[in-house]
Amino acid sequence: GSLPKWVVNKSSQLLAPKAMRRMYKACLKYPEWKQRHEPGFKPWLFPEQSRLPALPLAELALQHADSLENIDESALPEARDDASDDDSTN
Repeated sequence: GSLPKWVVNKSSQLLAPKAMRRMYKACLKYPEWKQRHEPGFKPWLFPEQSRLPALPLAELALQHADSLENIDESALPEARDDASDDDSTN
């Protein structure tokens, strides 16, 4: 489904700035927080620190493109973003 344009516009005007302010404030506090919570634990830099269980290679399988679901959308009409476009009235 799709959302009405007014919902997208309102949410981008009201919710997005509020979320960005909260994210900014949280980022400012992160260095202090990290100093109190395992400052040396950085599995994104040191994978050997990861606490996740290792995945056995036998469980991994290659998936080839020819085995994927192929949906032909070539006959579908192009979706228009703006109904007030000059071409849509002619």
